[in-house]
Amino acid sequence: MKTVALIPARFGATRFPGKLLVDLRGKPLIARTYLSTLATGVFDEVCVVTDHPDIAQAIEQEGGQVYRSLREHESGSDRIAEAAASLEADLIVNVQGDEPFQDKKSLSDLVAAFADEEVAVASLMARISDTKQVQNPNLVKVVTDARNFALYFSRSPIPFQRNEESSVDYYRHIGIYAYKKSLLMKFTSWEKSALEKVEMLEQLRLLENGYAIKMVETHHQALAIDVPEDLDRALHYYDSIDPSY
Repeated sequence: MKTVALIPARFGATRFPGKLLVDLRGKPLIARTYLSTLATGVFDEVCVVTDHPDIAQAIEQEGGQVYRSLREHESGSDRIAEAAASLEADLIVNVQGDEPFQDKKSLSDLVAAFADEEVAVASLMARISDTKQVQNPNLVKVVTDARNFALYFSRSPIPFQRNEESSVDYYRHIGIYAYKKSLLMKFTSWEKSALEKVEMLEQLRLLENGYAIKMVETHHQALAIDVPEDLDRALHYYDSIDPSY
């Protein structure tokens, strides 16, 4: 399969406007994300999808590929679908633009899930080690069946631990998706579903339309830049790993 990573990148962000262009050790955040994705060697192509000229310029200065969005989009999935429509690709991986440290094993395992022909869409999850985070509505939880297909995603703690003597593992959803291109194009043509509107989680649209999402466990703790305070953590992490990109 030809596998392409698409990185949706919009300038506006409610909690941290312009964050994709903030400096992260000499390069804009979006450039770090692009370069770390490219450095994994997992993809046949890596492309940033944006409608903002400064973001496009930041990637082009790295010799990177940019697709200029032709219209406004409500979500990253809609943005990459516009680009994917003109690409020859079998598998599209949606990489979040504000996660500058992509992990080769996680992405390789995600792509490998499609060796099972039953899989049309897959995503990542990680065990929650800090139980206080289970109550955090900004941390999306997922529960799966015995074959690691998602049963449900929620901002609430799931499963609910009614019996405190029973042990339970909680998993957080990491918002990197891989789609067969044909499903991505269908998905973004559907109207928002009822549960999606309630939880504000677009992956519920897939479940409500009968598509199973294969969840791949990772031990990599993705670091996303959501608020200005996250930048300090990113700087410390960058210094600790001293990447080549």
